[in-house]
Amino acid sequence: MSGVTVGVWDEGNPVARIDSSRPHSARVYNYLLGGKDNYPVDREAAEVFLSRFLDAAVLCRMQRRFLGRAVQYLVAEAGVRQFLDIGTGLPTADNTHQVAQRVDPTCRVVYVDNDPLVLVHAQALLTSTPQGACDYVRADVREPEHILSEAARTLDFTQPIALMLLAVLGQIPDTTGPDDPTALVPRLLQALPAGSYLVISDATNIDESFNEAEREYNNTTGGTHHLRSPQQIAALFTGLDLVAPGIVPITQWRPEPLDIGTLPVDISLSGVARKP
Repeated sequence: MSGVTVGVWDEGNPVARIDSSRPHSARVYNYLLGGKDNYPVDREAAEVFLSRFLDAAVLCRMQRRFLGRAVQYLVAEAGVRQFLDIGTGLPTADNTHQVAQRVDPTCRVVYVDNDPLVLVHAQALLTSTPQGACDYVRADVREPEHILSEAARTLDFTQPIALMLLAVLGQIPDTTGPDDPTALVPRLLQALPAGSYLVISDATNIDESFNEAEREYNNTTGGTHHLRSPQQIAALFTGLDLVAPGIVPITQWRPEPLDIGTLPVDISLSGVARKP
């Protein structure tokens, strides 16, 4: 998810709100995953990134595999039955509710994104089991109060909720105000009961070739993606109880055999933590 567009989703004509003249990270991500829900401007932006960092598509695939493993753990082992997935991106295989509801069909999921194309596809493709529920909110991660209010239509805030923030916080610049990730994450967590979980993954600034790809991408597209240090990402889990193995590269969080050794550089960090 990228950008700061805020407003009510025009349910009568959602396509009218889709801006195909500028790349959007959800659609760029979709292209890198081999999807077809993107525009020429998104494909051009993705190719700019790939020209500087050839493993960008692998990174996206490993991101999706981490999501699946994290959700599987939360439902099967931690007993979570509710998910708030912010910056969900375009639907693909093994979305949050699909993984969760395979384990327990009663799971409830709210997806949040600020691209109307995501919501158009979500309504068409992200169908829940009869026993569970899915809902979709068009909002920016910088609208936590609005997100929480809308999510309360579907989620029970007296019961644990997993807050999913995968590859979304990098869309937010470092500030000294309430929109800084170090302020946003606590604002979201504050509304969740004890026993809830935070799941984060995001790219770091530890590899110069990846850093150069980010700079070129931002310069070419007018994007505002921001990489952070491992220490900055770790700080987002302050006050929470980390689940083993802690804050690690996405391919090392409870990996399956196919995940090991798939990225030459451990760029993206991940973690799952419980709210005490």
